Amino acid sequence: MRKGCQMIVRITLEIALGKEFDYEVPSELEERIALGSRVKVPFGTRQLMGVVTALPATSSFPVLKPIIDVVGQGSLVTPKVLDLARWMAAYYCCPIEIALKSVLPVAVRRDREGWKKQLHIRAVEPTGQVPALTERQAALRSILQQWKELPLQEFLKLTRSTAATAKKLEDAGVALICREVMERDPHAHEHILPSEPLALNQEQARAHAAILAAMNQKEVQQKPNVFLLHGVTGSGKTEVYLQAIDHALSQGRGAIVLVPEISLTPQTVERFKARFAVGKRATLVAVLHSHLSDGERHDEWHKIREGRARIVIGARSAVFAPVDPLGLIIVDEEHEHSYKQEEAPRYHARDVAVVRAQKEGAVVVLGSATPSMETYHHAKGGKYHLLEMLSRADDKSLPWVRVMDMRGEGRHDKGIPILSQQLKEAIDQRLEKREQTMLFLNRRGYASSLQCPQCGYVAGCPQCSLSLTYHRRQQRLRCHLCGHDERAPICCPVDTCRSAEIRFAGVGTERVEDTLARLYPTASIRRMDSDTLKKKEDYKRILTEFRQGKVDILIGTQMIAKGLHFPNVTLVGIIYADLSLHIPDFRAGERTFQLITQVAGRAGRGEVEGDVYVQSFTPFHPAIQYARRHDYVGFYEQEWEFREQTSYPPALRLALVTLRGRQEAKLKLSADHLRQAIEGATQDIQGFSLAGPAPAPLERAENHYRYQILMRAQRMSRLSARLAGVMDSMRLPQGVKVSIDIDPVNLY
Repeated sequence: MRKGCQMIVRITLEIALGKEFDYEVPSELEERIALGSRVKVPFGTRQLMGVVTALPATSSFPVLKPIIDVVGQGSLVTPKVLDLARWMAAYYCCPIEIALKSVLPVAVRRDREGWKKQLHIRAVEPTGQVPALTERQAALRSILQQWKELPLQEFLKLTRSTAATAKKLEDAGVALICREVMERDPHAHEHILPSEPLALNQEQARAHAAILAAMNQKEVQQKPNVFLLHGVTGSGKTEVYLQAIDHALSQGRGAIVLVPEISLTPQTVERFKARFAVGKRATLVAVLHSHLSDGERHDEWHKIREGRARIVIGARSAVFAPVDPLGLIIVDEEHEHSYKQEEAPRYHARDVAVVRAQKEGAVVVLGSATPSMETYHHAKGGKYHLLEMLSRADDKSLPWVRVMDMRGEGRHDKGIPILSQQLKEAIDQRLEKREQTMLFLNRRGYASSLQCPQCGYVAGCPQCSLSLTYHRRQQRLRCHLCGHDERAPICCPVDTCRSAEIRFAGVGTERVEDTLARLYPTASIRRMDSDTLKKKEDYKRILTEFRQGKVDILIGTQMIAKGLHFPNVTLVGIIYADLSLHIPDFRAGERTFQLITQVAGRAGRGEVEGDVYVQSFTPFHPAIQYARRHDYVGFYEQEWEFREQTSYPPALRLALVTLRGRQEAKLKLSADHLRQAIEGATQDIQGFSLAGPAPAPLERAENHYRYQILMRAQRMSRLSARLAGVMDSMRLPQGVKVSIDIDPVNLY
């Protein structure tokens, strides 16, 4: 064992080796080292970055290399967040270094400090006698004394002077020009009016009191303090969030607010900044999401770490924000699948939030009008506290939902129309009344496939088991999975056919937009999907136009389905409600119910009651009928029977192993071998069962075949450990890759 007075650190490197390494700390660097510090170390012939993950008193290695340098000041990963990263690595079957990469943004992990610096000019008093200044210099000095300090370029623009003139002020001893850090604020140029807390109705007050009581508890809880806030759309969940956060601030603690979509962030940020970040508290709210530039993300993250920002709003990675002490985590729209990361570590931000809160003594509020089956099951079973808000704020009524049976809408000569006659008439009425309409279709592009009626050819992706989507304006066929792109043919490309009667089947948002433009040539129509929103400000610009009444009809995919509040929207149309029902996944019914309910919730939020028209080819499906009646409990009860009978979550837990490779025979052989290894390692796990290997529902993606092994168990922690052990000991053939997804949300 190594002994002595030399400081030792245990380092997790950025490369995925699944090991930690011991290094010595030179005496001149000891004061800068802490648990969570970023360091540069020698590794073989290279220099690599790493994180200090332990401070052992001794090492089993007789000779240790010294670290090269410490990057930045202080710890970048708090001991509590480091503990969370270790839990993630164990639970989600990934190396600790992969978990740490999720905890620290790329902009923070760089091997140099990422602050942006620029020249500032500052007014100073001369040490001796005031030198003689020209009339112009005296005037510039007077302006500078009023401002005290300005970025040099702003000063030059304000005074219409030159850098040489400013240098003369410095030479005269009345100004100082120096390079200082300039913080990049993504919302710096926005003017936000302050808001005051609103009076809570009875349901809101009851929920608010329960959350505050939990936040006031001093003793450590044996189980996580988690609340499910089940509130119908428009019930005022956000006001409960805001007042709970205010209480956390009064306790000297911070809060994290997770939103499922980056697109929801601007409106959420505006509401939270209006309450907490106006005037002297302007830096109190920080924003973290992937649409920020690296510089903006770097500065926002450090604003949180330094304690200047106490409230963090962002997408799933914001759950790792270095808020300390942490009092509250809010997961808005907790049912959303975008909280699940699809690359390693395949964590679910909602579940990580619960674990982090338990480790740090914080309270979690999971909010949704359509809770996930798992969360509602925990609430029914007493693991979580259930709070219900089943009426809209201000006593507004829920919208009236009508289901249109599209099977009777078709005509032999023209086929099935995009809009039913009743929906068209409803849009006409809204245009006459100057009210607004939202139309939802969760499929972008013009048509979902290109087909030849003569020979049966369907244009498919050469790399994936998917048909290509037709985009009419660019005349392109695109794969929305791998990005393959090719020009759309004008006739059937099959040499033995070459028919000119090639057709485009299916409907996308682009086709809906073209149809509406023909039906309502004088209406203002906008489309929102990933094809139209190319710049990060496009989303906010379109929503601002819609809020101001400049847009009559807004068409969009699921980015318009939730979280948006527009009082003048009195009509919502769901073009094809069946799309999500046909996904090969046991959650298809749940997703359909959630989508319909969330989209319907955009209607009738103002003084005028709202109407929702749901177009469906399976109008009597339980998911559609329960959504029509706004009956979540009824849907949950019938869906629970199905899940219990088929042993799907929340009845049991799932783990999914996916193998990928270019050679199908080698892949199948590897999958069979892996199954045998898993069976041998899991014989004593209660409730364990295994299905597969079998081709994935999406059999080929990005030129790789895919096989899956699906496992069920009553508890996941033991299964995770066994799977990690199997993967550590197993050597798969070259070209075969394996991923493990604990608690998967997609099975295709």
